[in-house]
Amino acid sequence: MGAHESHENVVKRLKRAKGHLESVIAMIEGSTPCVEVAQQLHAVSKAVLNAKQVFIKDHIDHCFDGTAVSNRKKMKSSIEEFKEIAKYLE
Repeated sequence: MGAHESHENVVKRLKRAKGHLESVIAMIEGSTPCVEVAQQLHAVSKAVLNAKQVFIKDHIDHCFDGTAVSNRKKMKSSIEEFKEIAKYLE
């Protein structure tokens, strides 16, 4: 199927989140106060959540564009795939 339009952006977001997560690990190992660690963990989880939302939205847009659903069989397949990926929207 190939890379979707958002993949490069999502990868950048995830790499940034990975760097932040590595910083959080260092903070914990360095006995940083819990409140500061919790703040950074919250930021990391929000970054991953935002990347997931962009990724899934782009996937849905891609699956339901005119070319991806040019016939009934492809439409049914796209709907089934949408149902599967929708589990991860929370």
